[in-house]
Order: sequence, then structure tokens, then C-alpha cells
Amino acid sequence: MALRSDWSQRTCSMARGLDILGDPWSMLVLREVFFGNGRFEAMKQRLGAADSVLTKRLAGLVEAGLLTRRPYDDGGRTRQEYVLTAKGEDALPVLNAVVIWAEKHLPAPSGQAHMFVIHSACGERTSSADTCTACGEPLTASNTSWHSLTRTADPVPLASAGTEAPAHPQNGTAA
Repeated sequence: MALRSDWSQRTCSMARGLDILGDPWSMLVLREVFFGNGRFEAMKQRLGAADSVLTKRLAGLVEAGLLTRRPYDDGGRTRQEYVLTAKGEDALPVLNAVVIWAEKHLPAPSGQAHMFVIHSACGERTSSADTCTACGEPLTASNTSWHSLTRTADPVPLASAGTEAPAHPQNGTAA
């Protein structure tokens, strides 16, 4: 699933990790699944991705063991939605780090184009990808929320492996 080459057999751990997590579309797909948005059409609409792009990234993330498919009934037929595995949930600090780094170093195109990592237990925004900087507790999918100002007015609890996706509005089209 690498951008240009297969790095899965490299001796460098970073190269092997980038083989899976180094593709921007794959990271955005994981973002959507953490937000509880694991259905193909909903992801396609949110991401603005072509069917072929989304299909390829979802297949790669399933093959890599970060996502799994779960059946759901749409009222007419059984379809598949994508949910995190424990391996996928372990990617959370990587996604948190990208968000925190971007907020610190990259200008936002508008006042609404911000996303923050929130430790749900204490309600504070954190500047660390894996530990709450306010209270020191480790961050997990079950105790972390993301607050995307373009998505919703309130922080969104994250989906985690083996749980139902959190109920929340799917407003807007950006992060």
C-alpha cells in the first residue's frame, strides 16, 4: 500500500510503518473510522474520494489488519462497514501526532479549519499524541475525542476496536 514502492520488507521500522500509514488517503480513511464513519458511501462523501481510490485503501487497511469488515442491514440488504481492529486502534497516536503537529506548524485556511485532540476524562485539549498534557493519563481511543470545528460544535468520542461506533452527527465535508 506504499505510495511508490513496497517497503514492507525494509530493515527500517519507520519504512515498514510508512508502507501502511504513509499514504494520505489511508490516514484519512482511518480518521473517518475513528470518527465512527465506517460505511463506504459515507466515507466517500466525506473524503471526496473516487470509488477506486477508497476501495483500494480500504482493502489495503483490511489486508494490513488495521480494519475489519462488519455486516450491517441497510433496510434492504446486508452491507459491510469498516471497523477498527486492535492493530488499527494502536495507530491512534500516529494520527494524533499529525493533528497536533499540523495545528502547531501549519496555517489553517479559515477559523473553522482546526482539529484538536481532547482527553475525554478531564475534558482538556492535549499537545501530546499519547498522554494527556493536563492530567498525565495515557490516551486511548476509549478516552479520547477529536474536536473538528468543521465537523461538529462538540468533541466527538472516538470509535475503538470491537465497539459500536459512537453516535454523533456527520455534518460538514471537511476534517
